[in-house]
Amino acid sequence: MGGPRHAETYPGNLRAAHPVYRAPVLLRQLEPRTARTTAEVIKFALWPLAVMTVLNRVFIKAVNGFITDDYKPVYNASLAFLNGRPVYTANFDSVDPHYLYPPGGTLLIAPLALIDPEKSRWCFILLNAAAILLAWYLLLRLFKYTLKSVAAPALLLAMFMSETVINTLVFTNVNGCILLAELLFLHLLLARRDLWAGAVLGLSITVKPTLAPLVLIAAARGQWKVFLTAIGVPVALTAAAWPLLKDADQFFTRTLPYLLETRDYFNSAIAGNAAYYGLPDALTWGIRLTMAALVAISLWLLYRYYREDELFFVTTSAGVLLTASFLLPGLGQMYYSMMLFPFLMTVVLRNSVLRNWPAWLAIFGFMSYDKWLSDRFQSLGRNLEYLRITFGWGLLLIVVFCVLGDRYLAARREGRLPFGIDPVWMKNAPDSRDAAEPAAVAAEPLPDSPRSHYGSEPVEEKRISVEQ
Repeated sequence: MGGPRHAETYPGNLRAAHPVYRAPVLLRQLEPRTARTTAEVIKFALWPLAVMTVLNRVFIKAVNGFITDDYKPVYNASLAFLNGRPVYTANFDSVDPHYLYPPGGTLLIAPLALIDPEKSRWCFILLNAAAILLAWYLLLRLFKYTLKSVAAPALLLAMFMSETVINTLVFTNVNGCILLAELLFLHLLLARRDLWAGAVLGLSITVKPTLAPLVLIAAARGQWKVFLTAIGVPVALTAAAWPLLKDADQFFTRTLPYLLETRDYFNSAIAGNAAYYGLPDALTWGIRLTMAALVAISLWLLYRYYREDELFFVTTSAGVLLTASFLLPGLGQMYYSMMLFPFLMTVVLRNSVLRNWPAWLAIFGFMSYDKWLSDRFQSLGRNLEYLRITFGWGLLLIVVFCVLGDRYLAARREGRLPFGIDPVWMKNAPDSRDAAEPAAVAAEPLPDSPRSHYGSEPVEEKRISVEQ
């Protein structure tokens, strides 16, 4: 009557009776009000796992190192270069890592020896880790994902759980920088910034020719200006380094012939494993030529029917070319597989050739950090460990050929070849590049939405959150 009115007697004023607790920003992260979808929950779970895995790989595993040390010969060669001593003096009769960079690459990496070996190695580890992280971000953006998507922590965790990233950091080699160069090249190529794309590719080739096959993609797209800088940069850097190196000619007369040989150790190429197991040359060449034919057919189908789908064509063709370059020539090492991350990411695309279990069985073969050496079954374990990379690369190329070949044959049978080879149902399949996305409902409750005592979701509100 004359006393104060009690809010609880008025159902329409529940918000006044039970004020919602507003936590500070930091505490709010412990109970985020937007985690209302499976994707949101997975994202919150994956981020700490991904971040802690990165820290472990960079500051524990990499700093600890391993018996294999790819950095020591690089540092010693850089030190010899700065002091005017011969650089190409490696003993190729040993199985220890050798210094194999060309003169232009020697010029680029020479500053590594300006400080003591331990601190220099730590700096190089951090440089590669930073390059991998930047490549991870560029890979997300290439496929139109953001750091707020569930793909961000999932991809980061997958990359730093892989053998290729772990051993690149632990052995301390330059592959992280090469991966960054690949992602920059793909972005610039798709943006039609040809001279810059070629310059980035040329810098990577100057140090290590791993990405050289990618010039074929530029040729297929008619981006001929890429060749000007992709060739010009290595030539210019080699010319600049030549008078500064005491034995520059030794790279071409001594080191290059060694690089072209097929060795039977630390070599997962077909020829390397064939040499290790003593396969006849005729059988080895038969396997290599058969695989080369499958690659050629796959690339033709990609060029003929997919070159207008730029992202799919560039990333898938790059994956096929690079996998073939690891498997078919004389030398292929497991951690080269880092360059296949853009190809593996195509699984999110509607017409991906990787949406099947044999493809991921193959990927497990060359990406997994698991060791298959067995104390009890030594021969079997050794064979599984040595052959899984070769079989993985080979199976991946076979899967691509079979998927594209099946699409082609089905389209020809149904008279759809003039319209492409994608099945009819594929246009409705999920694709990360779909432009039309349902708008997410705001996380804040509607002004008149009643809430429970603990600030739970409004009774009538339906919240949709679509993760890109």
